[in-house]
Amino acid sequence: MAEIIEDFLVKRDKGYYCPYGDFYIDPLYPVNHAVVSHAHADHASPGHKHIYCTAATAAFMQVRYAKQALASYQCFEFKVDFHLNGVDLVFIPAGHILGSAQIFMTYKGVRYLYTGDYKLQADPTCEPIEMVEADVLITETTFANPEVKHPNPETEILKLDVASNIMLGCYSLGKAQRLTALLNTYLPEKEVLVHHSMLAFHKIYDRYGNFPLRYELYNRKQMKGPEQNKVYLIPPLTFNSYRRAKNVLRVFASGWARLQASNDISLYLSDHVDWEDILVFIEQVKPRAIWTLHGDGRQLHQYLADSLEIRDIIEQTYSPDFC
Repeated sequence: MAEIIEDFLVKRDKGYYCPYGDFYIDPLYPVNHAVVSHAHADHASPGHKHIYCTAATAAFMQVRYAKQALASYQCFEFKVDFHLNGVDLVFIPAGHILGSAQIFMTYKGVRYLYTGDYKLQADPTCEPIEMVEADVLITETTFANPEVKHPNPETEILKLDVASNIMLGCYSLGKAQRLTALLNTYLPEKEVLVHHSMLAFHKIYDRYGNFPLRYELYNRKQMKGPEQNKVYLIPPLTFNSYRRAKNVLRVFASGWARLQASNDISLYLSDHVDWEDILVFIEQVKPRAIWTLHGDGRQLHQYLADSLEIRDIIEQTYSPDFC
């Protein structure tokens, strides 16, 4: 059995670095080679010389980072091998948002799986997660808490079956499109209006996704009409600025309890794995070791300490120019 390289992937100031392949995963600052798991801004940043990602991720990044040269993007289909300096890489669907990928890396006979953000719940707007076995699982721990259990999305969306217009706060990429699909499916009489900042992302879902979304661009007259069946999707900053909005119910879609405070209806909808799903995922991946990141992994460490080698990813203080 090949030996695991403990510093195969390490945390540096610019992001997660693989010194054996000389590339970063989800770097925050410009680097030569950036492998990007998905297009949320805390994982996908501009300024890199070479970006390796899925086509949908590239499309989202081009909307956000219009000045990034098109030639920088090298797009790969899921489950198609590519290589960086001796490391073999494959994108595996992560189920987080459209185009989101787990990054499966093989080096000297050892398989390393970086999850990025991922979810197991069904979501017709993105590619469903796929499970692969790996020697080392490098997993996010956003909701790695035994007390966290994400509710059923259908049950949650049916809370919006009320005779009122709704102002629904949500993240513009991923969450907004998933909400549109849930509303279209379970509350088809609701008219979905989207904030102008979300429109480009909805259109990319129309182009790359397999679920037809029904929505319209918001205009002020629609929300002021007599019908009480409208849901207006708006980004967080706009939601927070509309504190005094009248004649609407205020709702914010999130897995975090703190973001439900002071709203008229709670709507727990997360695009990450909860505690039970992390354990299911680990059982399927069958790792020899687990490295945790993106959250507090202490409770997961305690739970698995007697059965697996588990720790936080190694941190290195090292910041050469444009490495």
